[in-house]
Amino acid sequence: MLARLRRVPFAAQVLLGLVVGVALGFVAREIGPVADGSPNWLTSTLQTIGSTFVTLLKTLVPPLIVTAVIVSIANLKQVSNAARLAGQTLLWFAVTALIAVGIGIGLGLLTEPGRNSSVDAAAQADPTRTGSWFDFLGGIVPGNVLGLQGSAEGALSFNVLQLIVIAVAIGVAVLKVGEPAEPFLGVVRSALAVVQKVLWWVILLAPLGTVGLIGNAVASYGWESLGSLGVFAGAVYAGLALVLFVVYPVLLRLHGLSPLRWFAGAWPAIQLAFVSRSSIGTLPVTERVTEQNLGVPRSYASFAVPLGATTKMDGCAAIYPALAAIFVAQFFGVDLGLTDYLLIALVSVVGSAATAGVTGAVVMLTLTLSTLGLPLAGVGLLLAVDPILDMGRTAVNVAGQALVPTIVAKREGILDLERYRSTRTVDPLAPVEERAGVDADLRQPATA
Repeated sequence: MLARLRRVPFAAQVLLGLVVGVALGFVAREIGPVADGSPNWLTSTLQTIGSTFVTLLKTLVPPLIVTAVIVSIANLKQVSNAARLAGQTLLWFAVTALIAVGIGIGLGLLTEPGRNSSVDAAAQADPTRTGSWFDFLGGIVPGNVLGLQGSAEGALSFNVLQLIVIAVAIGVAVLKVGEPAEPFLGVVRSALAVVQKVLWWVILLAPLGTVGLIGNAVASYGWESLGSLGVFAGAVYAGLALVLFVVYPVLLRLHGLSPLRWFAGAWPAIQLAFVSRSSIGTLPVTERVTEQNLGVPRSYASFAVPLGATTKMDGCAAIYPALAAIFVAQFFGVDLGLTDYLLIALVSVVGSAATAGVTGAVVMLTLTLSTLGLPLAGVGLLLAVDPILDMGRTAVNVAGQALVPTIVAKREGILDLERYRSTRTVDPLAPVEERAGVDADLRQPATA
């Protein structure tokens, strides 16, 4: 039975899960809450399934990030232009973020969402967590070697940005130590292989997780909450669509790459990001499709994609904060000037790492609002539709995380064009194929 299911393409499995989830969500919504106001049995079941799937992904991602980044940096010792690759990656992260935030500001000025909404002012409330530049800068410095941080309730969680910093430091140290570090590097490579195997067992549950995540979203939020914030929600999705289906294809075309082939290769990751609402949770699929379908060398993709999952957020850290800041300013009657819009762009490009690939964009939004001096209570006005918007935001985030390595690899002459142009895409759930030539010395130019 499992073998037969594996023959069904991953994208088709997730799509089927999405359809079933929507149907079950509407059924759960029709049943309504129980007598005491708590969710009914079907809503609770969907919520448990969805949250369990995301928790499993997030549990395994920290060791994946640490081992993958260490190994990828160690692999770069064979590359003469490693520093240039890293610089080009960060440059294109910034370029695409600037374009995205420009679209967000333009749509905000055009649609005036804060003046065209019927949201109740009583909905304003201070956010439970906020972002500030001091917190962001302080959060980069690891408090311990595991990147662990505690909450007021005593729960422990991983700081993804700190994990990246720790992994980069260890990877660079491995390069500097040289031959004596080879036994350590061998252990890390073995750990990476083991973590990847376990993680792909979890990824096999993606269709079931989709049923729970989408079903719970429909059952819990429905579409009624979109009524009072319809213009804002429409502007956000219009901006996301412009970036995903206009800006990205134009950039690909300017670099001589087929947008249709890119979408065919990256779609499994974009689709999973839409339902999981987590860039970090989608990381394994994003990395695999970037390597196997888009032809980016593994030695480079295993560095660029995890970095992008932490810092490349065109949806959550560019379009959404720009539109949300304009909404809050218009709602409270605060006029924004040219300097304010420039600050929005600066925060979007520099502060995007504050989101750290987690579900939601509250940290980035509060960072933007506090920088502009806008009331943080405005965040409460938007929370009703945040889960619905977060699906689209995360899909665009992940699309950008696959786009930039593809563009940089093409510009540097290391993209496997034959693999990119192939009409056959590798299903991310299929066994890893031997990639002869893809992981060869990156100094060898790709053939046209």
